[in-house]
Amino acid sequence: MSNLLRESGVPDDFFQPIYGDGAVGSALLDHPVDGVFFTGSVATGQKIYQKAASSKTNLPKVQLELGGKDPTFVLPDVDIKAAAESLADGAMYNAGQSCCSVERIYVHHSIYDKFVEEFLNVVKTFRVGPPTQEGTYIGPLVQAKQLDFLENQVKDAVAKGARLLTGGKRIPGKGFYFEPTVLVDVNHSMQVMQDESFGPIIGIQKVSGEEEAVKLMNDTKYGLTAGVYTKDKETALRILKQINSGNVYWNCCDRVALALPWSGRNLSGLGLTLSVAGIRTFTQPKGYHLNG
Repeated sequence: MSNLLRESGVPDDFFQPIYGDGAVGSALLDHPVDGVFFTGSVATGQKIYQKAASSKTNLPKVQLELGGKDPTFVLPDVDIKAAAESLADGAMYNAGQSCCSVERIYVHHSIYDKFVEEFLNVVKTFRVGPPTQEGTYIGPLVQAKQLDFLENQVKDAVAKGARLLTGGKRIPGKGFYFEPTVLVDVNHSMQVMQDESFGPIIGIQKVSGEEEAVKLMNDTKYGLTAGVYTKDKETALRILKQINSGNVYWNCCDRVALALPWSGRNLSGLGLTLSVAGIRTFTQPKGYHLNG
């Protein structure tokens, strides 16, 4: 990226990539920087926020784009097969390693069994393997420790009454691969419905209707994205207005639009990126009071 910027005419000393672990990032914060803009986990974002606030020379602008536990509600008037295909992709694209991946699905009780059947049919077609291999849909996870985390989420859910329909464990061999995993009959006592998974795993919960769905969708420490699947736009907007989330979707998921502000509520972030509002994040206004 730095090479492309320089080829486009950006001066050599204007942009400087620095690579390293948390210690490198911490060292950068020891300097009197004007702003800190971070994308990553909630835990790391909180550490950055705390260190930036403890500066003895200045208080830099801090923008944090953090994780989510992104819910979707499926109403009974949908094309069930199409909704299942869309949400399976939204949950497991990039092996679920996206802050806006679908992580919780709430389905109206009248179509629950059919939706689960169609969803499972889609997931079973997802091929796991190296990203360079033709036909691969689910690639590896970025960290070995994430395999333990996902397996613990599955064990916790099953111990509390969830049914494991497919997947649930790491794949032996080279690389950090985890099976595409579908859990049903889940509830909010389970880690898989509370803590960000960041992997190819999904919990699907049956709900009685709109009121219960809204309550459960808002029952989270996060607030990045949320979605509704229904044929009726007015119904979708009514529900989405009740969700405490920075970005909301109707009949789609896991999307980013450059023209729209990207933000998170609760622990999902601080400040804005994208759109005109996002550009202003990187500016520092100055007022001139002139007389004479």
